Amino acid sequence: MTGMALDEESFAALLDVIRRFIAERLVPLENEVERTGSVPEAIIRQMREMGLFGLTIPQEYGGFALSTRQLSEVDMAFAQTSPAFGLVFGPNAGLGSRALVLAGTEFQKTTYLPRLASGELTSAFCLTEPEAGSDAASLRTAAVRAGREYVLTGTKRFITNAPRADLFTVMARTDPTSTGAAGVTAFLVERGTPGLKLGKPERKMGQRGSDICDVVFDEVRVPAENVIGREGDGFKIAMRVLNGGRVHVAATAVGMMKRMIDESVRYASSRRQFGSAIADFQLVQAMLSDSQTEYYAGRALVFEAADAIDAGVDARELAACAKYFCSEAASRVADRTVQIFGGAGYIADYPAERFYRDARALRLYEGTSQILQLTIARAMLKRYGDGLGG
Repeated sequence: MTGMALDEESFAALLDVIRRFIAERLVPLENEVERTGSVPEAIIRQMREMGLFGLTIPQEYGGFALSTRQLSEVDMAFAQTSPAFGLVFGPNAGLGSRALVLAGTEFQKTTYLPRLASGELTSAFCLTEPEAGSDAASLRTAAVRAGREYVLTGTKRFITNAPRADLFTVMARTDPTSTGAAGVTAFLVERGTPGLKLGKPERKMGQRGSDICDVVFDEVRVPAENVIGREGDGFKIAMRVLNGGRVHVAATAVGMMKRMIDESVRYASSRRQFGSAIADFQLVQAMLSDSQTEYYAGRALVFEAADAIDAGVDARELAACAKYFCSEAASRVADRTVQIFGGAGYIADYPAERFYRDARALRLYEGTSQILQLTIARAMLKRYGDGLGG
């Protein structure tokens, strides 16, 4: 990634502002966002003014150029409230802009990155399809060369932020004879391009206030200069983007765990049964200690994976481990939180119920737990085969 990262002192000041913004402005709005299914426009405007849309975009294009580790700390902070807030700007700081930062031409970067950093444009990353989710290499969206243009045809599914996105990073197959990762190319497609259509927003179990929908390409004509990187490099670019995305999800899981643990300790200390606070009961203490241990373990794993990405080494295995462990741990912590709250944990008036639903999605997107297990095992076996051991 180009551009100088924010120095430690400046980042500490930014993180302090972000944490106060979350505590004072966002946490009080959690129930409203859950009820209405949308983030207030006033909050989105404030996020733009704070520069949150450009957290990882290089400074020469108007961003903060945060490192992966620094972004992880921001992710952990925002995950301690409704996920909808972080997902307003998250794609601009992650999946939606990273391909452009990694492999875009200077013309593409100067055209789009300043507008993404300011929040003038909102981005979305289009990889998943109706028949290509975990098996992303089998995507069917086609891009046929026609002179100085490509014609895109196909459907992308469950695309975060698509209903409000202005710029789409789209993976499409430019080589119809290929059936795997080869022959996939990355494109930039603007909202309003003829033939680009959006499906209806999906009704989800959790993470309300953050919309997803299908993105349909009906013979969408895209200029050849909108190709990111070289033709055929799309899948490689997508996998590099997903490494950062998986660390983001892992950091989100860690942030959720922190909030759930805080809520559990607060409730257990005030709720009384049999003449004592339930926090005095050893089996409740066991649930609290298990959750705290998983929080610390997940946090350490996120930072190790983030540091690997920042160092420029192959972080596929570490990113997969972080996302796998942290997303599964968050679900376990959510379950314990409901258990500690007892009957109240099943009631929507309490945050335990919402976090239980919100955490469940983490084990699905950016690679299901089962796909990540395969990714980790294959990396281990390849090392063994290369004679390097574990």
